Amino acid sequence: MPEEREEPSAFASTRLDDRVLVALQGLPGRLAFSGLRRVLHAHPESLARALRRLEREGLVERVDGGYRALTGSSGSPAVLSNDLRTIAAIDLPGGASPDSLLARLAGHWFGSLRWVGIVDRPDERLLAWARRDGSDYVLLGIDRGKLRVYVPSGPSNATAEADDAAYELLVHAVEALRPAPTANGPVTFLSLERDDRPRWLPDN
Repeated sequence: MPEEREEPSAFASTRLDDRVLVALQGLPGRLAFSGLRRVLHAHPESLARALRRLEREGLVERVDGGYRALTGSSGSPAVLSNDLRTIAAIDLPGGASPDSLLARLAGHWFGSLRWVGIVDRPDERLLAWARRDGSDYVLLGIDRGKLRVYVPSGPSNATAEADDAAYELLVHAVEALRPAPTANGPVTFLSLERDDRPRWLPDN
């Protein structure tokens, strides 16, 4: 009887290994353990065992702030494509340090959004969150003096829920940065195709 329960368990853990690797390759950078667990809907102990196996095989390494894949994403479906849809942007005053602003936001939960990790793209570094259920990735970065909020392009994110999650992140990000003078710039909304009415951020 114990042996009969072991076989399905081992099979499931092997599948989890593959899913972990695909997630780390699809979101290249550093994903937090809690972010991986949420995205994969994995039990913490099962995920920890899968990560240890992948580390022993030289496919994954533990780094400051989470885990990253040591292999390329060839043949793996990218969770984050090269095309991002910009939902909104806020102007930052000159002299603001992008690294310090991103550091103040990294690792935090905002409303219904849960921290996933840091995504490294060829031209920029983005912070990633997902909803509680692991769906609807929302990303935040700083580009050309603007704090920008994105969702990955594609059918899975062409939804009202994805846009709402992005606006939620923007509101909380502005609030989190409010003590610094860097978060007082005007907000420009760039994706209002679902509704012609602007969505205003609270003044206080």
